[in-house]
Amino acid sequence: MKKNNGQASIKILVSILTILIIVLAILLVIKIKNEKNMEEVNATDVEVQEEEQEEKEEEEPIKIYQGTDRPIAVMIDNVGDAVPQAGLNKAYVVYEIIVEGGYSRLMAIFKGQDLEKIGPVRSSRHYFLDYALENDAIYVHYGWSPQAQKDISALNVNNINGITVSSVFWRVKDKAAPHNAVASTEKILQYAQTQGYRTTSQAKSVLNYVSKEFDLEGEDAIDAKTVKIPYSRLYNVSYTYNEETKRYERNENEQPHKDWDTKEIISTKNIIITFAKNTVLNDGENKDRQNLNNIGELDGYYITNGKAIKIKCTKTSRTAKTEYKDLEGNVINVNDGNTFIQICPIDADVTIE
Repeated sequence: MKKNNGQASIKILVSILTILIIVLAILLVIKIKNEKNMEEVNATDVEVQEEEQEEKEEEEPIKIYQGTDRPIAVMIDNVGDAVPQAGLNKAYVVYEIIVEGGYSRLMAIFKGQDLEKIGPVRSSRHYFLDYALENDAIYVHYGWSPQAQKDISALNVNNINGITVSSVFWRVKDKAAPHNAVASTEKILQYAQTQGYRTTSQAKSVLNYVSKEFDLEGEDAIDAKTVKIPYSRLYNVSYTYNEETKRYERNENEQPHKDWDTKEIISTKNIIITFAKNTVLNDGENKDRQNLNNIGELDGYYITNGKAIKIKCTKTSRTAKTEYKDLEGNVINVNDGNTFIQICPIDADVTIE
């Protein structure tokens, strides 16, 4: 009997040990699964945090275009003795378009800047109004063509004309007239207030800026270390990419384009090229003034950080904002920084290398 009882006790002990082993195995499996689940949860948390950080970075305010100050668009002389000019590096966008004689004129647009000297300020041409209007800008000029005078009135443009407003402009002695009229943002805003012009604006920027810097990628992106844009046989503009600053340095007729006072090279983060047909305007004065066919869908390029892509530039009316889209129809992102918009002749032999 004792032998049988001993065997029974052994069996019971073995059974208990077996059960304990099974329980421990089950607990071990459960522990491993829990640890794996925690790792997955932690990994997910990291991914979520990374996504939230990316979203936070994307939500960072755009530096080049911020605040509620209304933009100021100033016509800048760009021929002969007018060069160099003051203030171009402080503009968030500069439009360059051909005028009579095969030369170009610039329209620099400023937002929230306090500048003591901008210029030389020169006369208006009617097609520049389209871009002042789409930027909701106060338009500053010194004189006007007959067509510009007519359109400023018809389009109800908030403008300041140096021919009739002496308090905003003054002439400097280191350049000869008519290339020596300058203005300041302070005087512009003071006069604007006397005229009841808005000096604040809630308008969104024309360009779709993003704060997180990016490079143009994909098989459609081409190298753009040098950009050459001939406006005519008399005048050309070119840009050279600086790898260190990641900006394009500007040249006019193969000469470095510098600021009037600081002597700094004029440079830009972004370049947009738009091809638009220009023709001689039949205004009865035979001065070779130009007309610009800029309404509709036009071909172009977007250039930044040493690369370029082809784009479409669409403007549906003179007051409508231009939309810049890639060839798949998506509105292009633009790196936070200033932009030169080169609206050049439709047959300009532009080279990008």
